[in-house]
Amino acid sequence: MRALVTRPKEDSEGVARALGQRGLDVMIEPLLDIAAVEDAQVETEGAQGILVTSANGIRALARLCPRRDLAVWAVGDSSARAAREMGFSAVESAGGDVDSLAELVAARVNPQSGALLHAAGTVVAGDLSGRLEAKGFQVRRQVLYQAVTATRLSDGLCRALVDGTIHLALFFSPRTAKTFATLAVEAGVQDQLRTIAAYGLSANVSAELARVPWRVLRQAFEPTQAALLAAIDDDLNRGF
Repeated sequence: MRALVTRPKEDSEGVARALGQRGLDVMIEPLLDIAAVEDAQVETEGAQGILVTSANGIRALARLCPRRDLAVWAVGDSSARAAREMGFSAVESAGGDVDSLAELVAARVNPQSGALLHAAGTVVAGDLSGRLEAKGFQVRRQVLYQAVTATRLSDGLCRALVDGTIHLALFFSPRTAKTFATLAVEAGVQDQLRTIAAYGLSANVSAELARVPWRVLRQAFEPTQAALLAAIDDDLNRGF
């Protein structure tokens, strides 16, 4: 069986290993390309910590800023793991979404102790800054990278879809899911998706995936990679 992973290349490696351990072949088709924002700078003076809503954000910040003494509050386990890999030691994961992260910070952090740096891209999901500023926090959004959306599906993926050699597909963001659905229609391969099980990280992801036909559309019980893999495990244990 073959699984399609649509995350940016650097983010795909961990989930590809996890799928390989389950006996699945993996095809990686990045639908977003991560590019650094030119002349971006990180202002750490007076900051007490970093807000991380994606692994790409903390990687971009780490490349620009040598400090590793700042605390990190990450939206989920993948972004927390990326922070630790970048050398940050005081890292805590909200294990969910932007709302979970805002709740974690409000419960753990004193807004009087300094500003919070949000290592962000040019496009953000949710209003993390607004939620925290309403609770008295100062949030500095540091725009450090941009995600460039793919404009077509690769020839290799189109062939695999037509040949019926993709059996399941994983989607981690609404933007990636929407991009895939749009490009599949443009390529004329949407009907080939009827033989594929799609797995979405959240309700927002699943809503975008529902624009095209699938054999089955599954949603993780919580927005984490572990929960998404658990949904796949359930299907594999039932004989798919």
